[in-house]
Amino acid sequence: MSLFDRILRREKRDTTTTTSSDPYLAEFFGYGNGLSAGVDAQRASGLSTAHACISIVTQALASMPLNVYRRTGNGGRERATDHPLYVVLHDMANETMTAFEARELLLASLMMAGNAYARLDWNARGQVMALTPLDPRSVGVERLESGRLRYRVSNARGGVRIYLQEEILHLRYRLARDGVMGLSPIQLARETFNLALTQQDTAGKQAGKSFRPEGALVFPNPLGGDAKSAALDKLRMKIEANGTTSGVLVLDGGADWKSFSFSSKDAEFLESRKLTNLDICRVFGVPPTVAGITDNATYSNTDQESRALVVRCLAPMARRVEQALNAAVLPAGSRKTLFVEHDLAGLLRGDMTTRYNAYRVGRDGGWLSVNEIRGWENMPEIEDGDGFLTPLNMTNSADPDATEANP
Repeated sequence: MSLFDRILRREKRDTTTTTSSDPYLAEFFGYGNGLSAGVDAQRASGLSTAHACISIVTQALASMPLNVYRRTGNGGRERATDHPLYVVLHDMANETMTAFEARELLLASLMMAGNAYARLDWNARGQVMALTPLDPRSVGVERLESGRLRYRVSNARGGVRIYLQEEILHLRYRLARDGVMGLSPIQLARETFNLALTQQDTAGKQAGKSFRPEGALVFPNPLGGDAKSAALDKLRMKIEANGTTSGVLVLDGGADWKSFSFSSKDAEFLESRKLTNLDICRVFGVPPTVAGITDNATYSNTDQESRALVVRCLAPMARRVEQALNAAVLPAGSRKTLFVEHDLAGLLRGDMTTRYNAYRVGRDGGWLSVNEIRGWENMPEIEDGDGFLTPLNMTNSADPDATEANP
């Protein structure tokens, strides 16, 4: 809906017929239990591997330039630095948040909750002047009879404010069947995260009791009540007093120790935790070596996995954000000449030697100029740096005179 329609109140903020679209409403009422039940996204994101994956994706994309481009007449593009949206996405998202902080917060909400929201502040010319992220837990989404969306945002004082679709930026990780809400990757793989949390709790309990085993004292002959109590008290005082108690025990009277629990080695507990960490990397699409799992890392596969992070993880996430931004922050008329796009070239350029060799191929091939190369290296343009080279052993097939000039 255009800004003119909103001014004329052609769409109301309130309606009597709405439908709620929360894919996890059943989990709120307690349906499901065990490892397949809903998992606390905040607690699951605190797992070291999950935190590393979320930080890698959010920080990498938030640090990449997110520019507003203007289409030129020759099919090219130029940065629209004069547009107010450029400042919002590149410098300051609002009065209290930098563009990096706001984008990082939105991406983190997207990867944890499956939905990320931001309030859009428009000026009288139909341009976004500020972008303020919202807590996804405070936002309720409803589909109106017209098919459009309405957002109910709760504040800390218990009040509720209604926003129209044009006033909210809504990022969705993966659409649910209703086509309204996004699905949280943590909830989609809740068995994996519940298993990881259970393993973490088990390791914490074992560490809390200094990995002391549980078991029984077995005597060859029956003991009286007092003798049995005295043996248990002495054993408890010996091994449960504190973490610095000596581990030397004297079991007389033919006593034997029978353990009730498996050791971490026997249960392959450490190997199981490593496998769970790999599963968490698979959920977020982050290569293991990038997340700090270097058990099988080599020089070659580390370099390849760094590139795989860009191609298989960051690029799809960047396209998801770009299309949502283009639809939300640019009116339909402006989208004909303006568009928002990440600049991922810095992540794909490789090291200096590989990058300079690629520049040389483009320069010698005649399709890169000096100033284009200097621009990618953040260097100022030079005079007469816009020309292109023409290799002597190549010519234009549409120009017959050039063939005679270059036999």
